[in-house]
Order: sequence, then structure tokens, then C-alpha cells
Amino acid sequence: MSRVFEGKTVFITGSSRGIGKAIGLKLASEGANIVVAAKTAEPHPKLPGTVYTAAEEMIAAGGNALPVIVDIRSEELVQQAVDKAVAEFGGIDILINNASAINLSSTEHVSMKRYDLMHSVNTRGTFLCTKLCLPYLKKANNPHVLNLSPPLNMEAKWFANHVAYTMAKFGMSMCVLGHAEEFKDFGIAVNALWPRTTIDTAAVRNLLGGDALSRQSRTPDIIADAAYYILCKDSTSSTGNFFVDDEVLAAEGITNLDKYAVDLTKDLMPDFFV
Repeated sequence: MSRVFEGKTVFITGSSRGIGKAIGLKLASEGANIVVAAKTAEPHPKLPGTVYTAAEEMIAAGGNALPVIVDIRSEELVQQAVDKAVAEFGGIDILINNASAINLSSTEHVSMKRYDLMHSVNTRGTFLCTKLCLPYLKKANNPHVLNLSPPLNMEAKWFANHVAYTMAKFGMSMCVLGHAEEFKDFGIAVNALWPRTTIDTAAVRNLLGGDALSRQSRTPDIIADAAYYILCKDSTSSTGNFFVDDEVLAAEGITNLDKYAVDLTKDLMPDFFV
């Protein structure tokens, strides 16, 4: 039986662990070529996994994988990663802008180094990766760009406590708004995907709430499954959308989401921006 993404090449930033890796494994299981683009060359004491171990898992899942060490703040390194992907697989069909930096400090307490990091990775990095993949997306069949970023909601409550982070994430969402319209004539879909609840990732465990918040979260698999359905859609008609994971699954007739809960005995924690 033919697999939906057989032979498709998917460039995923921040895919050595967490949501990016989960999406890669899902699409690899459907026969995709995954470009594992991330910074992690050596294991971190608190963060298991590297681009190499993630690539091995994606090959084991049934796809092909190319591990590429890249810091998406560097135009030179992103260009090199794109060139390697094209040399290895012949093109790029899908771009997943997943890499992100988070710091929820207030204006008074956020350092400008952290501010710059968030804007360089989230907004600028997303724009840069999209720009450099664009020549190949133009040539692809049913090309998609999917940004892991929230619906654009200009309510003050989403800015007040962490304006630096919100600006950086909404920058990714503004790329969706603009690029969906700009790329329409090329038939390239540009959409956003965001979770209804917190997702059990290293950022949640190590930066936000530890084990307690982790147990109130869903697994990255819910994002991977939602991404799968979005990327199956016709790129000429499904673009400029700000999808939320449970709504995507509900549209596919999937309403029982118990399998995604880390701990069914705990109430789920809503994520930011929804």
C-alpha cells in the first residue's frame, strides 16, 4: 500500500527532540525523507537526543533522514543545510518551522540577550528558512510551509506578562499571514499550527513547570498527527490558516483525545494564546 508522503522531502527545524522530532517520525513512517535540522550535535545532560539519534529513529520508522547541524540564526548555515538537503534528496517539498526560543520574563527582567535570541530564532529564523527553501518549494508538488506558531490574537492579556516572547512568536504567525498571500500564485500553502494545551516537551519540563506541568500536558504526538492532516491538504486551497491541534483532529472525526494525555488523572493545562 502506498504511503502518503513516500519520497517527499521535509525540512524540519528543531527536530532533534520534542514536537519537531514527533512530526518527523510521523512523516517518516509514511515514507518521507526528513532533513533533521537542529543544533544538537552532542547529547545534553538534561535533554536527550541529537540530530544523529533522531535521524536513526526516523530511518527505523520507515523513512530516510539526513542529520544536519544548523543554527537558524546563521544565513550561511541555513543555506548549507538547504543545499545538503537538495543534493541528498533532489528538492524540498515541505518546510516545518518548528525551532523556537522561549523566555517568559517581564520587560524589566528579560535580558536583551534573551530578547535578541527569541527574535533571531523565532521570527528571523522562520523568515530565513522560508526564504531559502522557497526556490525549491516553487518546484514541488503540493508544497507546504507549516509554522508552529499561535493564532494572531491582539488581546493585551497575551502580551502583558511576556511581551518579548509574544512578539517573537507572533512574528512567526505574521509570516503565515504574509507568506500565504505572497506565495498564493506559486501554489504554496503556508499555515500555522498551535496546541490547545501545553505539550510535554523539554521546554515545559525544564523551563516552565517541571514534572507537575508535564503531567497536565499532552504528548507531542497530537501535534504530529494534526500536522499530518494539514500537510495532506491541497496546497492551492488550504492556506493562510491558524490551526489548533484538537480542531484539526475533530475535522477528521477524531474527538477522543485520551491517548495523547500524559496523565489522564490530571486536568489539562491550556496553552498560551488560545
